[in-house]
Amino acid sequence: MPHLSFEITANLDRADCDIPGLLRQSNQVLIEQGGVFPTGGIRSRVHWLRDWCVADGSQATDAFVHATLKVGAGRSAAQLQKTCDELFALLCAHFAAEFERRGLALSMECSEFSEAGTWKKNNLHARYKKA
Repeated sequence: MPHLSFEITANLDRADCDIPGLLRQSNQVLIEQGGVFPTGGIRSRVHWLRDWCVADGSQATDAFVHATLKVGAGRSAAQLQKTCDELFALLCAHFAAEFERRGLALSMECSEFSEAGTWKKNNLHARYKKA
C-alpha cells in the first residue's frame, strides 16, 4: 500500500491531459514521503467513467476527477495530511489549464484501513529494498 485511484470522466481522455504523466507524478509524490510508504507497494490507476452527470447535466462539457488514496493503518495524521496536501496540489496543477477551459470538479479523499481482512502478495518489495 498505498493504492491511489482516479475516477475521471471520459471527456478528459485526451493526450493533452497526460493521464500517464499524472500517474507517474503521483507515484513520485508517494515515493518522496521519506519512507512513509514502501515503493514496492505503491499502485496508481485510472477508472474511466463512460457515463456521468455533473450537477443538472445541462453542460455536456462538465467534467470531474476524484482521487481516492487507500492506505494501511500506521501512519500519523501529520504524515497523511502532508501526503494528501501534496497529491491534491499536484492534481490541481495538473488540470489547471482544463480548469480554466470548462466546468471541472476536482476532489480527493483518503481512507485508512486495518490490515485485518486484507491479503497481499508481491515480489516488488524485495527489488526496491536492494536498490
